Amino acid sequence: MPTLYESLGGEPAIRQAVEQFYRRMLVDDRVSHFFDDTDMDKQMAKQAGFLTMVTGGPNTYTGKDMREGHKHLVARGLNDEHVDIVIEHLGGTLLDMGATPEQVQQVADLANSVRDDVLNR
Repeated sequence: MPTLYESLGGEPAIRQAVEQFYRRMLVDDRVSHFFDDTDMDKQMAKQAGFLTMVTGGPNTYTGKDMREGHKHLVARGLNDEHVDIVIEHLGGTLLDMGATPEQVQQVADLANSVRDDVLNR
């Protein structure tokens, strides 16, 4: 049985999904301010590595753990509403790319599994 990573289309699909996801995030006034001082090329590379790892692809993620990586954003007000927006945009991106609702739910479940760590709870 293929991994979620493989069924989504592997590395090219993850790369495309990350690019489209951040396009959505950067034009959404509810969350775009969190990226004001972010090197988006580095951010996209980290996100692609993380998504690859959590969906069953090769583990090349070298970023910080979720608590450490988002601590500065929590200090700037990151909360559950923002995580919901991330999941909304990620799901919309995947659907636009042809993912099934079941695949989108699997990715949402993965995102929700790290919610407390992201929000440092």
